[in-house]
Amino acid sequence: MIMPARVLVVDDSPTMRGLITAVLNSDPDVSVVGQAGDAMEARAAIKELNPDVVTLDVEMPNMNGLEFLDKIMRLRPMPVIMVSAMTHHGANATLAALEIGAFDCVGKPAPGDARPFGDLADKVKAAARSTLRRSSAPAAIVTPATEYKVGRKVVAIGSSTGGVEALITVLQNFPKNCPPTVITQHMPSTFTKSFAERLNRICAPVVQEATDGARLEIGKVYLAPGGERHLQVANPSAPVCRLVERDPVNGHRPSVDVLFDSVAELAGRNAVGVILTGMGRDGASGLLKMRQAGARTVGQNEKTCVVYGMPRVAYEIGAVETQLPLSSIGEEVLKLTAARKEGTE
Repeated sequence: MIMPARVLVVDDSPTMRGLITAVLNSDPDVSVVGQAGDAMEARAAIKELNPDVVTLDVEMPNMNGLEFLDKIMRLRPMPVIMVSAMTHHGANATLAALEIGAFDCVGKPAPGDARPFGDLADKVKAAARSTLRRSSAPAAIVTPATEYKVGRKVVAIGSSTGGVEALITVLQNFPKNCPPTVITQHMPSTFTKSFAERLNRICAPVVQEATDGARLEIGKVYLAPGGERHLQVANPSAPVCRLVERDPVNGHRPSVDVLFDSVAELAGRNAVGVILTGMGRDGASGLLKMRQAGARTVGQNEKTCVVYGMPRVAYEIGAVETQLPLSSIGEEVLKLTAARKEGTE
């Protein structure tokens, strides 16, 4: 019998602590074993209760969530899910937390939300089963030492839980003249713009949030905006980003499968698909379509995934041609997309 995931809820608002507790306790496989209103209370509760997972407010008095998270990861590493206000400031703080080593993030609900905290319980359960490691993603631009020349290739990447660290690691291997790259990362809408800006500061290529009609160009990376639309690519003669209004796919909008399906149709053998760490199965069937269309496909291996969900399913259904540790994926993508000789792909 699997024991429920034991959770400590940390938030300076008693109302928010009560709401998070109610949401989590409604899942029979999750048990809230304690609450804390600040870092001092949380530290004592962690020592006493030894929870499997902590939910942690970003903004708290005395010591904010980022400072406390850093101490947790240095002194007593454990899975932490950040709870953030859905604001630009909150997004920046949460992205910093994910780089420090937080497992995942959720946004605080707005008034009238039908499903406050969304899939928080699922994230808690995944966190309790996860392989924890502190992020080692570099914080400065890494210029790859290579005489890279891009061929006529498009790269599509899908990621979810653990994807912030994974995408930083992959993209910091890309040179300024990288192949046109489209990415769907499961992330709240307020966070994707801040994440694109962060990637743009620390990576050699231009990284931007995708806009409808944006032309796919060498040296540019396009991140799907979170929210109400899916990212696709279209127009084979002059490929562009398309943001389309459709129902969620695999519970997600944007969905990795929707992106991969469109890349399979548009680019076929002139594409490379990459599936990184994440919960669930989104992207697996789309990556299989890419491989069947002649694309080269790469999956992150189990050892380096925060959650070996999406890559596992993709590997099991035959969608992954090559499975690699995270640190090798960027270099592999460059090998697969480099021009072989003048005039080739």
